Amino acid sequence: MSEIETLFGVLRQSADAPVVDMLERLVREGPDHALCKINALHLARASGLGEEQVIAGLLHAVGLGILEMSWSVMCPSCAGVLSANKSLKTVNSPQYHCAFCAAGYETTLDNLVEVTFAVSPRVRRIAAHNADELPLAEYYRQVFWSSAIELPPDLDGLIRELTLEAVDLPPGERAILSLQVQPGMLIVFDPVTHTAQYIEVKGEETAERQTVSLIFNKTEVPVDAVSLRPGALRLALENRTDGRVLPAVWVMSQRLDDLLTRRKPSLTAKRLLTNQTFRDLYRTDTLAIGQRLKILSLTFLFSDLKDSTGLYEHVGDLVAFDLVNEHFRLLQEIIASEQGAVVKTIGDAVMATFETPDRAIAAAMRMREAMSELGAQRQHQGLLLKMGIHEGSCLAVTLNGQQDYFGQTVNIASRVQGLAASRAIMVTEAVVDNAETRTLLDAGGLNPTRRSVALSGIADKVSVYEIP
Repeated sequence: MSEIETLFGVLRQSADAPVVDMLERLVREGPDHALCKINALHLARASGLGEEQVIAGLLHAVGLGILEMSWSVMCPSCAGVLSANKSLKTVNSPQYHCAFCAAGYETTLDNLVEVTFAVSPRVRRIAAHNADELPLAEYYRQVFWSSAIELPPDLDGLIRELTLEAVDLPPGERAILSLQVQPGMLIVFDPVTHTAQYIEVKGEETAERQTVSLIFNKTEVPVDAVSLRPGALRLALENRTDGRVLPAVWVMSQRLDDLLTRRKPSLTAKRLLTNQTFRDLYRTDTLAIGQRLKILSLTFLFSDLKDSTGLYEHVGDLVAFDLVNEHFRLLQEIIASEQGAVVKTIGDAVMATFETPDRAIAAAMRMREAMSELGAQRQHQGLLLKMGIHEGSCLAVTLNGQQDYFGQTVNIASRVQGLAASRAIMVTEAVVDNAETRTLLDAGGLNPTRRSVALSGIADKVSVYEIP
């Protein structure tokens, strides 16, 4: 039996069989570019499998060394990869700058950091493993652009159409390009060093030769746009890096805009951090000590068993312990199925996160019913959950040796849970104002009751809603 057969055999013990079959076919038969920057959500859609199933399969494949995982900071405008990282621990800059778009972006995990997968060289060698040998179009496809961009089949032909000139420049070499430029906007861009020079061509044509010089090195220095007149241009390029560069002169046009704005869903860091399989596998090895990464919107659910102390007194330690463990098992199963993850348990309480508020609401309603059913099965009708939900910004951090969250959003969610009584689910205005939440509540015929309350540590009163 070959190593690849052995690895996929082991993978079948932890991942769903249809996912493993699909991944094995992809690794064995897929073209090279399909095995670099694997987009989990696109792969799930193309294969007709569930997103959570596919994500779990990919994560387990990483653990076995079949695949490698990459955390890429991408430009939300052009989808270019600004920084490729093997771990989230090295995403440590508060802001990233895209030279192609001449724009800077605050580092957040919502839509700036995507997670992709690539086949490990121990399983199969692909062209991207030797990126310095890729031709221009394939370098853009397999290295520069993120998996969120929808690229046409004939990318090479489109790039030739959009460029005036391109050169493969070895380390230490110089090149002179002689061009005839027409009115419009040009950009000289190298995807290896992320060096860019904008050139605005306008005015009367000139008979004089114009010169622009550009040096490529590992230091990103913002370069002001230059203005030229139509006519001859001498473009002097110098590579001062220890690797090759791929400068090209792009013509800014509607065709280029159309290319850069064609997008498909991709797996964000925020979503992966709220995935239960990821938390189970990487609970203690996600963020560096002291590292803080911002999330603009995350939904927190806190739950607690009502009168758990009384439960222990009423049924005894052994029975109560069994009930509490079963309650944890059911809650984690429901939370994971709604694309959430349990962050931690505190006594009989659970703290969970979800990418969107509607997922948290759906989980809370199912959790409530599951506890009623468990209580009926075990003849303990008083087995009730008190739940609170809030959505907002927060920081992803490491606390007590594991990946956690910090901020006022977490505090409010915890305090809102403290307001819950009996079977009611308490949520904040941010949660009920979500369009998907509204649709979910309307479908269930649920009409939340609003009240204004004061929460400990919160200056202003907060509007909370009780979902009956």
